[in-house]
Amino acid sequence: MTAPTPAPGALSSLSTAARNLHWLLTNLVEEVPGLLSVAVVSSDGLLLLSSDPGRNEQAPEVRSGGPKGSSADLATIVSGVGSLTIGAAKLMDGGGVKQTMVAMEEGSLFVMSISDGSLLGVHATPDCDMSVIAYHMALFVGRAGHVLTPELRSELRQSMETTR
Repeated sequence: MTAPTPAPGALSSLSTAARNLHWLLTNLVEEVPGLLSVAVVSSDGLLLLSSDPGRNEQAPEVRSGGPKGSSADLATIVSGVGSLTIGAAKLMDGGGVKQTMVAMEEGSLFVMSISDGSLLGVHATPDCDMSVIAYHMALFVGRAGHVLTPELRSELRQSMETTR
């Protein structure tokens, strides 16, 4: 998968913190083999940041690799899985959910808590190295969690709306 390519000038209009998050996502996408799509979702289920394979100049087989080729679909799935696991953890008195992994015949889904309800979701190939993906997701979460303020989430939401 190639790294997300923002529209020309799109990153320059963002704050330093927002550009840093884009940089972190780009590094995640470029450094980890087997990723099909990546999404950062707010606690209310809104897409904040994505690799958005549907908008990149990529081969058709890569574009169709994500859920319906859309990071918006991945965001919906991540939000739903996140809510389901949080509810399950409450019923089981399990504490906070740190990570959820779903292994499927044709791929894998990883969901990791970032901060105050925000989630990082990754859809990966069936032959991915799950431990490598989980490790790099944890690095992303550790670096992104302290900067994902309400102001930054608002800025990221607005930037996603204007690039669609």
